[in-house]
Amino acid sequence: MDLFNTEMMTNRLPYDGEVYYYGSIMPIDKSQDYYNKLLQHINWENDKAIIFGKLIVTKRKVAWYGDQPFNYTYSKTTKSALTWNKELLELKELVENKTGESFNSCLLNLYHNGDEGMAWHSDGEKDLKKNGAIASLSFGAERKFSFKHKVTKQNVSFQLEKGGLLVMTGETQTHWLHRLPPTKKVKTPRINLTFRTIKS
Repeated sequence: MDLFNTEMMTNRLPYDGEVYYYGSIMPIDKSQDYYNKLLQHINWENDKAIIFGKLIVTKRKVAWYGDQPFNYTYSKTTKSALTWNKELLELKELVENKTGESFNSCLLNLYHNGDEGMAWHSDGEKDLKKNGAIASLSFGAERKFSFKHKVTKQNVSFQLEKGGLLVMTGETQTHWLHRLPPTKKVKTPRINLTFRTIKS
């Protein structure tokens, strides 16, 4: 994490990790433009997970892109990264300039409405760089995002706005779970880009 970029920012976690929220990093019309292009130009597919030996296909859609055809395994399923498109490369450069970090891959999520969310988890897969930064960029519907400490169970939550950039780094994945809770209040889609570093 680039200290120049974070020294004036508040760590949103009280201990055992670092989470920085930059707020929206682009004008609202630019955010809407990227949202529309991502809906159209990403190779979305329903996510899959193997739970108790059974294949589950989610309503939520995902896509996996990277510098190379990296394999990424989570929920006992493996994806091979697609080649970056124009919009993703632009957003990757923007996020890297904002954070001072570098990333070689991106997992995208498409939530069609508030009924779709993500259960408590941490991004500690063996393919990921240990304690590496994960940058999350949001488009479309604004949603609540929550953290829960694995031992103390303390909760931290805040809203992710259109064009909002969140960075998780340090020991966050070791000590904290995070989730996108479902809500009946949101009727429109949200797209989330999570830029990551895969160990090559």
